[in-house]
Amino acid sequence: MYNILVCDDDKDIVEAIQIYLSAEGYTIIKAYNGKEAMDIIHTTEIHLALLDIMMPVMDGIRVTMKLRENNSTLPIILLTAKSEDSDKVLGLNVGADDYITKPFNPLELIARVKSALRRYTKLGSIVTEEQNIYSSGGLVVNDDRKEVYVDDELIKLTPIEYNLLKLLVKNKGRVFSINEIYELIWNEPSYGADNIVAVHIRHIREKIEINPKEPKYLKVAWGIGYKVEKY
Repeated sequence: MYNILVCDDDKDIVEAIQIYLSAEGYTIIKAYNGKEAMDIIHTTEIHLALLDIMMPVMDGIRVTMKLRENNSTLPIILLTAKSEDSDKVLGLNVGADDYITKPFNPLELIARVKSALRRYTKLGSIVTEEQNIYSSGGLVVNDDRKEVYVDDELIKLTPIEYNLLKLLVKNKGRVFSINEIYELIWNEPSYGADNIVAVHIRHIREKIEINPKEPKYLKVAWGIGYKVEKY
C-alpha cells in the first residue's frame, strides 16, 4: 500500500515499529543512520519517513533539512526523546510535519502515520472538478493544482503548510484559534498544540512574506489565533 522508511539507530525500536505498521498493511524499509536513509530515499519510492533525531553519521534534523532544501514534499515524522524539546521545535522549523515522543503508544504511532499519509495523498491527488482558487491580494492558492503563488511566484510548501495556509486563505478574515487550526489540520485533539502550530505559521511566513516580522498576509490576533488578511 505505502512504503514507509523507519530510521533509528536503536534496532529494537525499528523492529517494534515494523511490527506495528506492517500489521496495518504498510511496507517497511529500515535504516539505522541518516546517510542510509538518504540513500534509500534517492533510490526507492518512499511515501513517509519516520526519522530519529539523534542518530550517528547524519541525524534526523539534517536529513529533514537536506530533503526540504531539494523541495521534497515527503511527509516526515521525527522520533524524539522527552528531553529533546528544543530539537522538536528545530525539526518543525526545518520542515518536519510532526513528531512522536519516545516511548510512544503504538495506537498514537499508527494514528499519526495514517494522518500524515492522508494529508500527503490529498495534496498529490488529481482533481478534475471545476477550479477551486482562493486568494487574498497577491497570495493565491490553487487547490486543483495544489499550488501557492505570491505575486505570480510559485511557493514550495510542505503538505501541512499547504493545508494550513489553504484553511486560512479559504476563510480569509476569519480568526482561527490555535486549537481549531490543530484539530482541523492534524485531525486529532489539540493537546500541547501551541508550539507545533506556531512553528508552522512561522515557516509559512518565511516563504510567503517579504518581511516575516511584519507580515502582510498571515496575521496574528493576539491572545486568540491567526488569520489571513482580506485584500
